[in-house]
Amino acid sequence: MVSFMKLYYSPGACSLSAHIVAKEAGLPLSIVKVDLRAKTTETGGDYRDVSAKGYVPALQLDNGKVLTEAGAILEYLADLAPKANLTPDQGSFERAEMRAWLYYVASELHKSFGPLWNQASTGEAKQAAFARLNGQFALIEKEFADGRAYLQGNAITIADIYCYVIMTFAPYFKMDLTAYPKLKAYLTRIGERPTVQAARQEEGMPAKVAW
Repeated sequence: MVSFMKLYYSPGACSLSAHIVAKEAGLPLSIVKVDLRAKTTETGGDYRDVSAKGYVPALQLDNGKVLTEAGAILEYLADLAPKANLTPDQGSFERAEMRAWLYYVASELHKSFGPLWNQASTGEAKQAAFARLNGQFALIEKEFADGRAYLQGNAITIADIYCYVIMTFAPYFKMDLTAYPKLKAYLTRIGERPTVQAARQEEGMPAKVAW
């Protein structure tokens, strides 16, 4: 069992998902803020000495090993605390389905916000990004047509936490979720969890998101 872990984060970035999962799992974790533009840590160190990729999250273990990529970190943390029930059983269809959601959030939803963050993006590129995101919101909205509480049913998984964190980018860009009431209710439900609010506050953000 890992006795100490250090999470390198930037407030509100996808690294927040790892912060939340660690709290859900009851795992000991210290957090280190990263200036992503300067590539420096809050103590003045060069963040690229921790992760050559230069972006967050990075999870450093007590043996010095470093794990990157949000989806991989979330699954690793969840597997350290199986009693927290944040993932389906290894080898099950449901586990593969959860990974499919993790990959979708990472490669589609998260990626689609990219042009909105990029100051060099043209107005046309941003409009295309908004259109693509609205299509993705509609796809997720349909998942809740059967009344389920979370992406895979009535139990939360790390995929839900990852989805929630990426969706918090939407209010930043003033995206209205009125057309997606089930998605909005889902995000609000996750946002009510004490672990989510505690992690947000520890990163210097309001406890709740105004959807």
